[in-house]
Amino acid sequence: MTTFTIEYAYDDRSDERDQHRPAHRAYLAALADEGTMLAYGRYDDDGAPGALLVCEAASLEEVEAIIEGDPFVRAGLVPEHRIRVWPALFGTGLAARLT
Repeated sequence: MTTFTIEYAYDDRSDERDQHRPAHRAYLAALADEGTMLAYGRYDDDGAPGALLVCEAASLEEVEAIIEGDPFVRAGLVPEHRIRVWPALFGTGLAARLT
């Protein structure tokens, strides 16, 4: 398995994201429960709205399928995303926070 980061860029339709957020979070939580999604969360600063997701998958195509299943993406609320391979080296501090 390969670790990937997925960066979502959101537009300014926060009201629509609010409507789809419960389904979006449930989708990501289900992926986390099965061990595919390692971490996820929105950016909480003054920069452009977006989120970072970290997942494990066998291929780039599998990551694309994960993204396509996200309710935010299906609703057209993620106009841009970027996928990168991330050969992560976890320190004990981060590993403890993710469990």
